[in-house]
Amino acid sequence: MLLLLRQGRISKWFSGIGQEAIATGATMAMDPQEWIMPLHRNLGVFTGRKMPLHKLFMQWQGSKEGYSKGRERSFHFGSREYHICGMISHLGPQLAVADGTALAHKLKKEQKISLAFTGEGGTSEGDFHEALNVAAVWDLPVIFLIENNGYGLSTPVDEQYRCKDLVDKAIGYGMGGVKIDGNNVLEVYDTIRGVREFCIREQKPYLVECITFRMRGHEEASGTKYVPKELFEKWEEKDPIKNYERWLLEQNVLSTIEIEATRTEFKNHIEEELQIAFAAEPLEPDSEEEINDVYARQTVDTGKQPPREIDHSSISYSSEFTEHPEKRFIDAIREGLYQSMINHENLILMGQDIGEYGGAFKITEGFINKFGKERVRNTPLCESAILGSALGLSLEGFKSVVEMQFADFVAVGFNQIVNNLAKIHYRWEQRADVVIRMPTGAGVGAGPFHSQSNEAWFFHIPGLKIVYPSTTLDAKGLLIAAINDPNPVMYFEHKALYRSISGPTPEEYYEVEIGKARWVEEGDEISIITYGAGVHWALEYANGHRNISVDILDLRTLMPLDYHSIRDSVERTGKVLVLHEDTMTGGIGAEIAAWIVANCFEMLDAPVIRCASLDTPIPFNTELEQNFLAKSRLDQSVGELLKY
Repeated sequence: MLLLLRQGRISKWFSGIGQEAIATGATMAMDPQEWIMPLHRNLGVFTGRKMPLHKLFMQWQGSKEGYSKGRERSFHFGSREYHICGMISHLGPQLAVADGTALAHKLKKEQKISLAFTGEGGTSEGDFHEALNVAAVWDLPVIFLIENNGYGLSTPVDEQYRCKDLVDKAIGYGMGGVKIDGNNVLEVYDTIRGVREFCIREQKPYLVECITFRMRGHEEASGTKYVPKELFEKWEEKDPIKNYERWLLEQNVLSTIEIEATRTEFKNHIEEELQIAFAAEPLEPDSEEEINDVYARQTVDTGKQPPREIDHSSISYSSEFTEHPEKRFIDAIREGLYQSMINHENLILMGQDIGEYGGAFKITEGFINKFGKERVRNTPLCESAILGSALGLSLEGFKSVVEMQFADFVAVGFNQIVNNLAKIHYRWEQRADVVIRMPTGAGVGAGPFHSQSNEAWFFHIPGLKIVYPSTTLDAKGLLIAAINDPNPVMYFEHKALYRSISGPTPEEYYEVEIGKARWVEEGDEISIITYGAGVHWALEYANGHRNISVDILDLRTLMPLDYHSIRDSVERTGKVLVLHEDTMTGGIGAEIAAWIVANCFEMLDAPVIRCASLDTPIPFNTELEQNFLAKSRLDQSVGELLKY
């Protein structure tokens, strides 16, 4: 491998030499239809699942004919066919994904478990704690396997933790645990086999610590100068392959001749497979294919009945809904969620206090009586683990809606969203059928940690969809559309609108198309392009200034943006104001303004003006908060635009 690295024929390689027994023994102890979440050193998982070697070689050399079309190196990939979910570079998030697949097995009453690998360094991550805590609280049939090889890259264990044995952590979670010799493949196999039977029988998690040692550097070319020489001498005597070979000879299972013949057979097979990989055609980038693979196609079923599709984009069409009953914004969300739960029996709700309590805003009140605790799940304060579990559920064909009690709290689950959920379809064509409900926004005197407009955090991340309704009709229809969509959707719902606005909302099961803006008012003097609470600020302004012909466009969807409608509005007025509640610098308005300048410059009669909130945290005091919000500068911004 080192030679291939130096030749540039493969990418960075993480050697598992010295630790082969763990991945091999554990994989052989599992059912082939059970999910394994390996690390970057677990070659035995992939070969144990009998993945074709030539295709693995193609993966490692970045060939399009590998498992991820050249988009992932080494073992950062997955395969539904082989029930392997590859890790991202961050140590820990895969543990929560195993929670999700284990939960799926539990809900389906299948006699299956999930297995997730981590290293001794990974046990210091918050993801380790969250995943084990959730698994324990929910009694999930999952094995967490620690490969303790003595070093986290170059950091020795005495600088990593203070407990005597990592397996002792199991006690704190109320789960069973065992420490074993990770270099004895038979001990690994027997232990994992027995623990697997326990997890199925008792429907509980288990922690296994495997003591081992890696004989190479963190990665193949990094060196081992930081490791004392005597450690290599000690562990050389414990080499798992040599010792297993010796045992086979002692037990007369194999002879020396048979071992040599087997070794030759494997060498020849590897060489043959390697030549197939080297013969692969060079990858020719296709930008269209790259972009098209970011999102999963909407080719999945929409539940028991397909929703009615409502085109709520034009003003004239909106008159159709005036005969429908008035609903508050919060009730429209509740109804969309409730109808989706009826329509999708595989839909799981997860969030803090969403059960008997009904959530912080009472949106799910009564749901648990209708759908039960299995589908309406109170969660511990483990945002990262719950988001990872949602991805795991998706691997097994479930849908999920995760409620962030406040959008502000999403920061502690950020990694799962931007690196796991958002990228997984692009990586290996796996859906992430997850909606994240984000109660957002200011105007309610909640201060800097309960009022942020953080939609721009996710706007930059390919693979996510972002919706942000401003009306009751859209709140329900966009939520249903988000749940029906096979991609991860950030669903922003403004807290200040929950009980302050109402509107006609059909009682039927319907969806509003994601990616299509809505005209609120038509005008020919200035355009206000906005979303969320900004729509109501713009309307209030227009109603108070009927001498100005204002064109108001409600984006509704922030990713993907409806550039066609943006262009139409610019063409209609030639003067554009982009309005949003978020702070000015780095806000979504900057991208919209840049696009207009680049694509509609000849239509403009004035510079594109942005009206946004102050570049400060959101203050608690009411007067300070009102001064912070973009609404306080809307009149000034419009006046500035009209001067041109």
